[in-house]
Amino acid sequence: MANRCEISGKGPLTGNNVSHANNKTKRRQLPNLRTLRVTLEDGTTRKIKVAASTLRTMKKRAQQATVENN
Repeated sequence: MANRCEISGKGPLTGNNVSHANNKTKRRQLPNLRTLRVTLEDGTTRKIKVAASTLRTMKKRAQQATVENN
């Protein structure tokens, strides 16, 4: 469960490092995870891992929702 966004499910990707001599070695591309503290409905707090791109999308949609309501 490590290195996975708890909201969008984004996880590590695999690929190759390619040298100038065209040698290929395996590598992992990890998601840009941020740890957030979220307050649940019952008043408790919990830490979740969220990808930075997911966080940007959530902020954008929240802003659009406030503009539409006003």
